[in-house]
Amino acid sequence: MLRQVAEGVLIHESEFCQSNAVVVHGRAGVLLIDPGVLGYEMAALANDLRELGQPVVAGFSTHPHWDHLLWHARLGTAPRYGTARCAATVRDRLSDPRAKARIAAQLIPPDIAEQVPLDLLGLITGLPAEMAQIPWDGPHVRIVEHQAHAPGHAALLIEERGVLVAGDMLSDVLIPLLDLNDTADPIEGYLTALRLLEGVAGDVDVLVPGHGSIGGADQVHARIDQDRAYVHALRDAHVPSDPRVGPSAKDGWDWVAGVHARQLQRLARRSERDGTPG
Repeated sequence: MLRQVAEGVLIHESEFCQSNAVVVHGRAGVLLIDPGVLGYEMAALANDLRELGQPVVAGFSTHPHWDHLLWHARLGTAPRYGTARCAATVRDRLSDPRAKARIAAQLIPPDIAEQVPLDLLGLITGLPAEMAQIPWDGPHVRIVEHQAHAPGHAALLIEERGVLVAGDMLSDVLIPLLDLNDTADPIEGYLTALRLLEGVAGDVDVLVPGHGSIGGADQVHARIDQDRAYVHALRDAHVPSDPRVGPSAKDGWDWVAGVHARQLQRLARRSERDGTPG
């Protein structure tokens, strides 16, 4: 199931929305980032790691959306981390005893709902706000926190390997999805996040988006520029010349055009209500 993208860094691409789980080898086991979506995939991943003699010693969720908060019992009981704001958001959202049922009914596509295990959803520990790296016995993994897409979103830079795990940004198939619920200025929040990622781009040889294709060093700035151009088009209410939207979208991703239309509508309503862009 695993494909190596850099020394000691492997990925598994889920059948659901090209979701990328990332495995990083450490001294005593592996760090597992955004482990997957479908139960049988996570179980198979656990089997592969067991056969390699590599237990999961730490987990990390890049942000508080359901498809990045999943876990499988066969992956073990290692500590699972997120940023402090991510973990607080998860606790708040799951405090309602009906939350998991609502996620299953409203957020998970019906055709896969029975294949997504929710029993261990969101059991993450928030790292102290001042902690800039994941606490584990392996390569230094820098946390680049921002507030684009979701509260407490983190990109992870595996510095010794030149790998950027971008979370739900810098995708070749998915447009920037703004956080239109929890952010006062979602446009500026997204642009700020892109500047943060641009600040580490020179150290990146491999880009792993949360959804979509892996990119090489030559793709990092190109994808940052593409995401920035899309956000600028949203801000200015222009039609974006973006291959991820419209007839040029990759097969199976035509629904992204509808997501774009809804974002444009919601931003317009916010602007009318508040008298401010975004």
